[in-house]
Amino acid sequence: MEQKGDQLDRETFSCSICLDLLKDPVTISCGHSYCMRCIKGFWDEEEQRKIYSCPQCRQTFTSRPVLGKNTMLAALVEQLKKTGLQAAPADHCYAGPEDVACDFCTGRKLKAIKSCLQCLVSYCEKHLQPHFESTKFKKHKLVDPSEKLQENICSRHDEVMKMFCRTDQQSICYLCSVDEHKGHDTVSAAAERTERQRELEVSRQNIQQRIQDREKDVKLLQQEVEAVSRSANKAVEDSEKIFTELIRLIQKRSSDVKQQIRSQQENEVSRVKELQEKLEQEITELKRKDAELKQLSHTEDHNQFLHNYPSLSQLSASTDSSSINIRPLRYFEDVTAAVSELRDQLQDILREKWTNISLTVTEVDVLLSEPEPKTRAGFLKYSREITLDPNTAHTLLLSEGNRKVEVMSQQQSYPRHPDRFTGWVQVLSRESLTGRCYWEVEWRGRGVSVAVAYKNISRAQNSHECGFGRNDKSWALYCGANSSSFWFNNISTPVSGPGSSRVGVYLDHRAGILSFYRVSKTMTLLHRVQTTFTQPLYAGLWLKAIGDTAELCKLK
Repeated sequence: MEQKGDQLDRETFSCSICLDLLKDPVTISCGHSYCMRCIKGFWDEEEQRKIYSCPQCRQTFTSRPVLGKNTMLAALVEQLKKTGLQAAPADHCYAGPEDVACDFCTGRKLKAIKSCLQCLVSYCEKHLQPHFESTKFKKHKLVDPSEKLQENICSRHDEVMKMFCRTDQQSICYLCSVDEHKGHDTVSAAAERTERQRELEVSRQNIQQRIQDREKDVKLLQQEVEAVSRSANKAVEDSEKIFTELIRLIQKRSSDVKQQIRSQQENEVSRVKELQEKLEQEITELKRKDAELKQLSHTEDHNQFLHNYPSLSQLSASTDSSSINIRPLRYFEDVTAAVSELRDQLQDILREKWTNISLTVTEVDVLLSEPEPKTRAGFLKYSREITLDPNTAHTLLLSEGNRKVEVMSQQQSYPRHPDRFTGWVQVLSRESLTGRCYWEVEWRGRGVSVAVAYKNISRAQNSHECGFGRNDKSWALYCGANSSSFWFNNISTPVSGPGSSRVGVYLDHRAGILSFYRVSKTMTLLHRVQTTFTQPLYAGLWLKAIGDTAELCKLK
């Protein structure tokens, strides 16, 4: 009885919202008491509906009640705290909005701790006791609290569904098995559960194995991330050192040129001033001599004149002024021109090498290469703007911003250059190609070879070492009016199907894939190469006859 009284005290002085002893208790007009903070929070949530209610009796108020602290109740709670009264034990917590409530409790319901699949009822600890004490409930199946117990009842026969129809893959009751599911493959729900449990365990084993495999993959990828970061950090550090060395070298050369200019300036100025001083001394001497002669010329005594004239008329040797070249001089302007030429050459080298450096950076790919695209839109994601290098062209007229070539009958007035082809009517691109690239060639005439080649392909000969596809440094697709073929290392492979006036080229340098496509509404594969590229590649064009044209198409 004393324990029941203690429980009554706990329930009496507990807030039904937080289930703890009242803090700053307030009593609303219906007579129920709450913590001031709890009831304020409850009404704050009802603010939008402008209807305020009591959480226990659900009495509503048209306007939000004004709260005042119940000092008598607060004093009583404080007094009870001093006697050792605490909040209600967790076992006696009431069911909240997200809890499963006991179906046997009347009034305010306690939390259910179990649900019975035979009774289809959920029980709190108190009302569950008969299932433990009476032999009638020993065969009942107790599970964790569930609000979906009615799903175990057959909607047609209002019976517990203890069977399973494998034919229709659904739970049924016993009456269903002899009615609309008659003749179907039916078993008890327990037997089906056992079978599915075995399958579940196998699935779990597979899942666990996949988890282990994926964890290994994640660990491997993490290691790759760390390796990439280390490599990138080292590359940045090394690059900074190299560029710093280059900057220092240029600064050193700048300082050397400056020093040489100043030294030469000092020498030349010293020579000029030395000659200038001699001339000024001579001028002074001549002026003095001229003054003496002038004075002698005014002497009236003839004998005195004749006596002094020989000594005064003698002139000292004149300073040699033949080194003075009275003409416009460039002085150090040629030095500026030479330095400007060096700057231009360095800019050309940096422009060319920067492309290689940039493409080498973008070629870094930890994961496997992406699959080759299937549609033209997919290929266009890798499109590259390519121009042709006039320094490699032979008997070809370049136009359209060095994207178009035409075979001319007369020799073009290109200057001599070590990169120029001198025997084959062909040309290479200015840009090197690495990573994943795509470009298209539109051609007209008797025939064209769309090619790629290493930069170190031979140039100054008319042999196979120079022709696209005739050596192991170039790959070429020949497109003629009536036939097509692929060439590599002077071996020809016929290409079936009709020719195409527009050829698409896809290169995945790292994966070693080179593919040629007929471009139309659909992409038709003409030939694919799978190899290993050891150097950056350059796009190439060879044309067959005078008047033939080929153009690298603008794709963006």
